[in-house]
Amino acid sequence: MKDRLVTRSYCFIIAANFLQFFGFWLLIPVLPFYLEEIFGASKSDIGIVLSCYTIAALCIRPFSGYLLDTFARKPLYLLAYFIFTAMFGGYMLAGTLTLFVLFRILHGISFGMVTVGGNTIVIDIMPSSRRGEGLGYYGLANNTAMSIGPMTGLFLHDAGCSYMVIFCCSLASCLLGFLCASLVKTPYKPPVKREPISLDRFILLKGLPAGASLLLLSIPYGMTTNYVAMYAKQIGLTVPTGFFFTFMATGMAVSRLFSGRLVDRGKITQVISWGLYMVVVSFFLLSACVYLVQWNSTVCDVLFFTIALMLGVGFGMMFPAYNTLFVNLAPNNQRGTATSTYLTSWDVGIGIGMLSGGYIAEVSTFDKAYLFGASLTIVSLLYFNLKVAPHFHKYRLR
Repeated sequence: MKDRLVTRSYCFIIAANFLQFFGFWLLIPVLPFYLEEIFGASKSDIGIVLSCYTIAALCIRPFSGYLLDTFARKPLYLLAYFIFTAMFGGYMLAGTLTLFVLFRILHGISFGMVTVGGNTIVIDIMPSSRRGEGLGYYGLANNTAMSIGPMTGLFLHDAGCSYMVIFCCSLASCLLGFLCASLVKTPYKPPVKREPISLDRFILLKGLPAGASLLLLSIPYGMTTNYVAMYAKQIGLTVPTGFFFTFMATGMAVSRLFSGRLVDRGKITQVISWGLYMVVVSFFLLSACVYLVQWNSTVCDVLFFTIALMLGVGFGMMFPAYNTLFVNLAPNNQRGTATSTYLTSWDVGIGIGMLSGGYIAEVSTFDKAYLFGASLTIVSLLYFNLKVAPHFHKYRLR
């Protein structure tokens, strides 16, 4: 009976996660066009507006981890999910860029709380022996949403649907996701003694080296998810760019089928290293597409989607491994803090990627932005192998 309840709750949390991220990813590739067409924003302005979301999520991450470790997790998760859903309606009401930015900030704050809450609840639900696998399939919901969402958003945009229709699709998806989230049954969490406020209650200090490596890795990822459609248009690719996300998510889905099990067998740092090597190669190839398309456009079209597949496999391997790495460095009463530190590191890099990608493209071109991002992945690879992996094996708790 208990196993059945766990399975049912796990299915509901996965559905809620998928529907939340579907609504989120539906808008990601469309928002740059929306800001450019409706508000006349420049590329650098677009980067600033989009990064407000990530900066806001970043600001709330450490506090959300502390709150989730201190109070009942499900009510906080549902409250954040509701606010996150409501902000899609706010976008439809925003008549000025200033008001849009305000809703964007509120959206980021709720996103910072709901993602930490969802990840922590999954860790609570799953037995420790299957935590890596559980996080892997939970993340697979994100990847599936990333496959369908951007493709759907770009197809709706290219088909001439109004931006209001696209916003309504995101709103409807998250409303259904909120219903699924409300059906999740979480295990009893006994009251905890509130410890004195200190830095390690908000940030997992032992996870900072891994956080630095993850931050460097997420900068080019942020550039890719937000600007890859504009990059393809700039260099003259005629392929439907929505399929880039489909191939990327397919790669993630394939990698999740085996990476979570490898993580549960203790091969955490090895899985991350393998993923890093693949991602380094992929980003350098992506930056080189500007030259390859001039040589042979057909080959470049095929390579463009191959890069997406490789990025998906690389990141799909690393996501559950990085998450488990942070959790294994923390005591059980700091699971929320560990998860928030992991996601905060990711958000910092995503925000930098949005800002730097838009700025570099404004003063130069997108291929230079991707070359810069690819160089950072080499730094991340070296730092992880030389510093992070030895640090983890020395201080891991499980």
